[in-house]
Amino acid sequence: MDLGLTGKVAMVAGASRGLGGAVARALASEGASVSICSRDRARIDEAAAAIDRDGGAVLAYTADVRRPEALEGWRDATVGRFGRLDLLFTNSGGPPAGKFADFDDAAWQQSFELLVLSAVRMVRLALPEMRKAGGGAILLATSSSVKEPIANLTLSNVLRASVAALAKSLALELASERIRVNHIVPGRIATDRVRELDEGNAKKAGVPLEEQQKRAAAAIPLGRYGRPEDFGRAAAFLLSDAASYLTGATLQVDGGMIRSVL
Repeated sequence: MDLGLTGKVAMVAGASRGLGGAVARALASEGASVSICSRDRARIDEAAAAIDRDGGAVLAYTADVRRPEALEGWRDATVGRFGRLDLLFTNSGGPPAGKFADFDDAAWQQSFELLVLSAVRMVRLALPEMRKAGGGAILLATSSSVKEPIANLTLSNVLRASVAALAKSLALELASERIRVNHIVPGRIATDRVRELDEGNAKKAGVPLEEQQKRAAAAIPLGRYGRPEDFGRAAAFLLSDAASYLTGATLQVDGGMIRSVL
């Protein structure tokens, strides 16, 4: 299937590794030019070099998604390099694990800026360029916690649900402008973030990391953690012309892990 991504320009946040990196590689492999950002200069340069070696067109930019001026600089650099913007993948690191009583106002505010306000700002900056291009596609990354709250992840449970609501609201508002907005829900994908959570759960359970991972995989109907490329390909589809009649949708990339009907 031709996804229709050749010649498109995408901004992919948090793309030095993990889910964002997988999305950037998938888009580049389908012919899109990708502008990738991360707070870590060395890692984002390394990720860009890998895409370049595979023949992809790529721009690496150092930006903290919590800083509006950094995001504006990234958008400007992207348009300056590639001349347009068609696609946006919003993404960031996760907030600290913990229960409700563990967090003060400052923790809630910092997590809101990381998860919700960063997505709001990225969309706000991308929209004028998508309107110039006559349309576009936006994909917001959330978490399986928007379907089933995860124990000991109170901040993520509350704030990622807000991002899911943002995606649906934007889809309704922007459809008439030919701008599609969807959100994507990763299950247990083998990333550094998931490994950190597994390590914490293993410590709490008093078992080795490998045993904790084995238990978690056993609860997934497909019997394994997802690979980053599994997620990347699904995201590329949602951002592509092949998904031109999809907006306001939620796609679970979870191996069947999430038990909810809707």
